[in-house]
Amino acid sequence: MKVFNRNWIGIVSVVLLTGCSSGFLGLGPLGDHKEYTQARDAYDAGNYPVAVAQLTDYIYKTSNVTRREARAYRLLGKSYEQLNQPGRALEVYLEALEFHPDNVPLLLEAGRLYQQNGLTTRSIEMYERALKEEPNNTEALAGQAANYSTLGFYSKARNFYDRFFEKSSQVSPVYRARYADTFLRQRDYAHAFIHITLALEQDPANADFWRISAESRRGLQQKDEALADLEMAISLAPERTDLLAQQALWLYEKGDTKKSLQIAEEILKRQPDNALARLIQALNWQKQGRKTAARNQFAHLAQTSPTQSLVGQVARHLADK
Repeated sequence: MKVFNRNWIGIVSVVLLTGCSSGFLGLGPLGDHKEYTQARDAYDAGNYPVAVAQLTDYIYKTSNVTRREARAYRLLGKSYEQLNQPGRALEVYLEALEFHPDNVPLLLEAGRLYQQNGLTTRSIEMYERALKEEPNNTEALAGQAANYSTLGFYSKARNFYDRFFEKSSQVSPVYRARYADTFLRQRDYAHAFIHITLALEQDPANADFWRISAESRRGLQQKDEALADLEMAISLAPERTDLLAQQALWLYEKGDTKKSLQIAEEILKRQPDNALARLIQALNWQKQGRKTAARNQFAHLAQTSPTQSLVGQVARHLADK
């Protein structure tokens, strides 16, 4: 209020100079609020092409770029996202940030979109700018945590999650699971299990939560419990061949070649070219004494799998034996 009192004369002067048809404090020309409301209503109704057209007219009708509204830019970007045009949406957010460089909602949108498209370094930059303006912004803290986890800086990611949990009264179990995953990646299985258990208490119907629990238990040498948790994950997402392959590998290690082979062949019925399932199939053949079939399968995988892939490396090693 003190700033307003000191500057009210200047503000009134600007209004008088620009005329009654001009906006106030960069909110667009007088009388345009109805146009923005119509565009917002079109967006809320799911009529995104109309929202894009109306917002474009609304934003660009003024040649004074400093008077273009940040909220209109943001809604235009979100409209483009709904139309599955993320590149165009990002252009809108970045243009808006040229005129509103400290606008936190715009920075968050740009950071999220960069993150979704794998541009992690740029996403970090946007979230850093948002946190400079609002150090306790939970969306920015969670976004930054995810970014550093993607880069493999799990301890740094946990620092952001810790701050996030301090500022969030009600935390989605997704964030608790991501936090658990940072421990799992660093083989701190005890803490991983603690936090994934908390996530499962909130959402016991998430297959990935059960997968993380299974991997945590396995790291704690609770192998039977790990298989039980993985079975729960598969029951929740029976279409997930990655979970089935994990189950087949663990059963192979346990010595249950019959069931492991059965699962591998089930995967191959769905995905005949699944290299991991073929490797598991060959491993079981080898353990069952079908050495020629196994050796031929290893040789084929060694030739057809990418050099740096895990399947390729294992197959080449076994084919040479």
